[in-house]
Amino acid sequence: MSTPTVFRDHTRTYEIRTYGCQMNVHDSERLAGLLEEAGYARADDGATPDVVVFNTCAVRENADNRLYGNLGHLRPVKDAHAGMQIAVGGCLAQKDRDTIVRRAPWVDVVFGTHNIGSLPVLLERARVQEEAQVEIKEALETFPSTLPTRRESPYAAWVSISVGCNNTCTFCIVPSLRGKEKDRRPGEILAEIQALVAEGVLEVTLLGQNVNSYGAEFGDRGAFAKLLRSCGEIDGLERVRFTSPHPRDFTDDVIAAMAETPNVMPSLHMPLQSGSDSVLKAMRRSYRQEKFLGIIERVRAAIPDAAITTDIIVGFPGETGEDFEQTLHVVREARFSSAFTFQYSKRPGTPAADMDGQVPKEVVQERYERLVALQEEISWAENKKQVGRTLDVLVAEGEGRKDERTHRMSGRAADNRLVHFTQDETARPGDVVTVDVTYAAPHHLVADGPVRAVRRTPAGDAWERRTAAPKGVPLGMPGIGRPESAPAAPSCK
Repeated sequence: MSTPTVFRDHTRTYEIRTYGCQMNVHDSERLAGLLEEAGYARADDGATPDVVVFNTCAVRENADNRLYGNLGHLRPVKDAHAGMQIAVGGCLAQKDRDTIVRRAPWVDVVFGTHNIGSLPVLLERARVQEEAQVEIKEALETFPSTLPTRRESPYAAWVSISVGCNNTCTFCIVPSLRGKEKDRRPGEILAEIQALVAEGVLEVTLLGQNVNSYGAEFGDRGAFAKLLRSCGEIDGLERVRFTSPHPRDFTDDVIAAMAETPNVMPSLHMPLQSGSDSVLKAMRRSYRQEKFLGIIERVRAAIPDAAITTDIIVGFPGETGEDFEQTLHVVREARFSSAFTFQYSKRPGTPAADMDGQVPKEVVQERYERLVALQEEISWAENKKQVGRTLDVLVAEGEGRKDERTHRMSGRAADNRLVHFTQDETARPGDVVTVDVTYAAPHHLVADGPVRAVRRTPAGDAWERRTAAPKGVPLGMPGIGRPESAPAAPSCK
């Protein structure tokens, strides 16, 4: 264990505030691990931390305004607590660099997406020198998975297989902030997964900006399908998921690997963005409606019970009423179990922000409401098909906290649907319960009858050990640990 970082006779505490996609969630796990390795301890709920870290996102309009608003609220807190430090990292920090310190001079550290490993050193340097430290690297310094980690969940893990993106979508700023795609070698990934399973992890999600282009950097276009199959050979690994793929690179060998590898779950998040070929062209998305629907058809033929989710942008510049109708057509045909739907907003620094044909806000709002209503109808209809089925549900912490009012717990089915089930005192987060679905809502299922069975797992044992551990005990080694479990979030793409 590292020597605690002591300041004025107490161990320094930290809090991390995370915004954006799964990659940021995963980065925050590493930031927490780095701070704990340096001797910091996570602040108690409601306590004022000695260090607040903002892990920012830059893909939404007004992301900077939200950041500076939050920084402004924190300034009087910092003024009232001598020695408090504020650090800003992530995509917005990579984009805005020196602007952050100029607009918020009470910020102590600014660091980028490529050098998250520098945070403890930068904090100490800022404290000793009593001046802001800004360090932005233009290329990846250390692959995130080689850094220490501090994860909340002992049963579900993010495992990064690549960072960066080689696509040039006109609405997306990620490639300029995260850089070109860099792939980890399969052996490193599998070794990390095996170590996680040895600690009790039951489920992993393979993570990348574009997972199914994995292998292009080292010359193996079939590497992702092979990786999925290799995951199937790891004893004790019960659930494998991945996010996010790109329709351009989605190949039949991946579908076959999903169908033929028992622990690869029947769930798929496939970003559509638009159903209009002309809008997809303007977005610089290198597929068209026919190809997208063809992928969905082949996935459903191979995996009939697959739950497919998506991302959709409404009101992209130049989108006509007919273009929008094409999006509705794809939604009806694809029968997504759910969708992350967005009204287009300008991302500063993207080509789309300067395009002609910006759609009036009231038109975008009307289309958005129609899309949401249609998807809600489809989600509910698809969920109703689950009523009467018997499902195995991985009990989740957070989602799975006992609710004394409803006497229910919650978890995720194999297809990633959220299931609320009758409370069982023997079930722990990380255990697997077998339940009968009695009711469906658009966004969840309910199993109100008695739990058929509870399977106690090493993941549940690990959760029990973790909850009994003293606060501040480090929970991970470099590349190994207990990742924070989070529901699927929209991809940056």
